[in-house]
Amino acid sequence: MDWETLREQCLACEKCDLCKTRHNVVFGVGDPNAEVMLVGEGPGENEDLQGEPFVGRAGKLLDEMLELIGLSRKKNVYIANIVKCRPPQNRDPMPGEQEKCIGYLFEQIRLIQPKMIICLGRIAAGVLIREDFRITREHGQWYEKDGVQYMALYHPAALLRDPRKRPETFEDLVRIRETIKQVCTHTYDETTI
Repeated sequence: MDWETLREQCLACEKCDLCKTRHNVVFGVGDPNAEVMLVGEGPGENEDLQGEPFVGRAGKLLDEMLELIGLSRKKNVYIANIVKCRPPQNRDPMPGEQEKCIGYLFEQIRLIQPKMIICLGRIAAGVLIREDFRITREHGQWYEKDGVQYMALYHPAALLRDPRKRPETFEDLVRIRETIKQVCTHTYDETTI
């Protein structure tokens, strides 16, 4: 399947009940040839209204985090979610919803062929790294699956709720930057941390 066919199928999706309450399908944003991919759990209210992942306060923080390590949604990363439609009241996506939607993400990963996937929060890590993933204990650690490097960070919304987690996240970002230098071939901004 090509990128445009995947996008069209996703935008027309009615596989679960989330399609009944969405304003927009939030397919993803960024460089479809990126070596670094970020994956969150699902769209929130702002994302649903704008049709783009990670906008609003959490998105602004994510953009600042990326900028620290020479990354940008406009230039060299791709950002997507486990589910493409907003769960009501921003609740966690239910397993059945994740199951019906995950094929779109797996196809995005297949088309992009990233060298690194950064899971934003415990739900994305539980789906992509390991079902019993513990974000408080395992954030910042690298896992390799099928030649792709995976790491989980605290979700930007969690960092807004609990700023005490920011120093740990900064250390995780430094690890990401160092790994980018080792495994990625594209040129990234050499921003000093």
